[in-house]
Amino acid sequence: MTDTVRTAFELLPVRHLTVGQHDRNDQNRTTRSRGFGHAWGVWPGGRGVREWDDDRMILSDRDIRAAIDAGRIRITPAIDLDKHMGSCSIDFRLGNTFMIFEHSRFSYIDPRQPQSIGEAMRTIEVADDEPFIMQAGEFALASTVESLELPDDLLGRLEGRSSIARLGITVHSTAAVFEPGWVGTATMELSNLGRMPVALYPGMRICSFTFERLTSPVLTPYRKKEGNKYAGQIEPRASRLSDESGSIARRDAGSELVVPGAD
Repeated sequence: MTDTVRTAFELLPVRHLTVGQHDRNDQNRTTRSRGFGHAWGVWPGGRGVREWDDDRMILSDRDIRAAIDAGRIRITPAIDLDKHMGSCSIDFRLGNTFMIFEHSRFSYIDPRQPQSIGEAMRTIEVADDEPFIMQAGEFALASTVESLELPDDLLGRLEGRSSIARLGITVHSTAAVFEPGWVGTATMELSNLGRMPVALYPGMRICSFTFERLTSPVLTPYRKKEGNKYAGQIEPRASRLSDESGSIARRDAGSELVVPGAD
């Protein structure tokens, strides 16, 4: 057992069981009402078996359906779960609006200048039956048709679809986590990593979401977080990184710089 695994085991709250107790309990244990069971591990060195409770689980298809039926996960407009549901995920569709960088007009982007980002991007509306051509090496922002609303104890994780990835298309660069309390459409960071252009059509299933339960509800849901940048978005929204620079500038303006050794 590696040091990493051993450390992870030692940090977990556990109840020591003998092998015989594990066998009996494993036969009789049932799924708890919240939809999750127990996790099992072996003590370092193989000294018996130990058990811990852990609510941080990925929801299965039945739990996703139950959360939607209970209104905890809200998807608008409603989609056909029989067609869009996987074993532990649900597919979202590509919207009609895209944003691309006009690299031929601008030599660089300054993330501290909001006008630099806004002016460097052009919005394109694509009709339902028309393709959006992703050129090789191209990057574009796009949004999902569906809007997602999450409760305060679930996070969503945006995943690419294998069939899309096999064409060379990725749907996100780093922004895969949608925090508890999220509300709005998902903005995807589309890239064509292949050498051939690929036609993408509005309405096609472009990505999927999985959902994970937190150990407890968050204190501050994303929609209520001060200065959140993207809650409530309907169409793809360009980076608002410049907002962070403005916040730092305002904070620094109200503080005095102390130089060691200065009079």
